[in-house]
Amino acid sequence: MTAIAKKRIQSRIARHARVRKSVVGTAECPRLAVRRSLSHMVAQIIDDENNKSLAQVATTAKEFQGKFAEMTKTEQAKQLGLQIAEIAKSKGIESVVFDRGGYIYHGRVQALAEGAREGGLKF
Repeated sequence: MTAIAKKRIQSRIARHARVRKSVVGTAECPRLAVRRSLSHMVAQIIDDENNKSLAQVATTAKEFQGKFAEMTKTEQAKQLGLQIAEIAKSKGIESVVFDRGGYIYHGRVQALAEGAREGGLKF
């Protein structure tokens, strides 16, 4: 790994740590956390007070790949947002706090957020 790549990763981790000081998920308003790799994404709804994951969806799931494998990564991210919103609604979660994980709010992260909003989540 080059020095530039290490610096980029360290900067993202520092941004995430800085934001996590103020972004906390509760039972009433849990945290929607996003993890992103070069080829996949994971969205997770977390209750930080009780240290519990309430829902999780990922683009690596077989059901997801079966339906949306031919889409672009950005389109898949939007579908991921719609799915996490659907699961949240079924569990009675109306609003969440969005935790972008130190990633820039652009591209796939933005598409996931827009998909979750279209699905009915408020944040």
